[in-house]
Amino acid sequence: MIHQFFQSFNLFSKSEIYNLLIFFKERKLAKNDFFVKEGEKCKEIAFIQSGIFRSYYVSEKGKDNTYCFRFPNDLLASYSSFISDQPSIENLQAISEATLLVIKKEKIQELVSEYPKWSEFLRIIAEQEYLELEKRFFQLQRDNAAQRYAFLIENQPDYIQKIPLQYLASYLGITQRHLSRIRKEISF
Repeated sequence: MIHQFFQSFNLFSKSEIYNLLIFFKERKLAKNDFFVKEGEKCKEIAFIQSGIFRSYYVSEKGKDNTYCFRFPNDLLASYSSFISDQPSIENLQAISEATLLVIKKEKIQELVSEYPKWSEFLRIIAEQEYLELEKRFFQLQRDNAAQRYAFLIENQPDYIQKIPLQYLASYLGITQRHLSRIRKEISF
């Protein structure tokens, strides 16, 4: 999967991709384990081979708010913490058993200084992160919860049933009861 991921950018040759992969180390996380916790600095990026993650923050009232899911073949990082070297304001938690391929920030910085293609790669990733954030913002402003749920089903049909209802409801900004009504109305 990671080979295909890097190939999709049309930046790296097959031999360059092979040489890059030696810098990634496999890490397994159990369900509910954290990749990054609020208050920690994010010093690495992971490629999700298997498993589902949620990004959430805890409000002043102690309520946790899920705002993002990450699925296999996605990158995983507390991106703002990673680029700013500041403590994370979010939690990245496995909601299933997961296998990651992880690369340290120091190694990425070395690769950037040695290979110009890495700068281009990181620019593309930053643009994708921005576009994803903008899409999520507009979804929250424009679409109702049923439309946002339908979007998830359309884009992640294999994984939607594996996400606990409380996290889905939080992501959609609704109660679990409202989510149950939406699920009855929308069939797979």
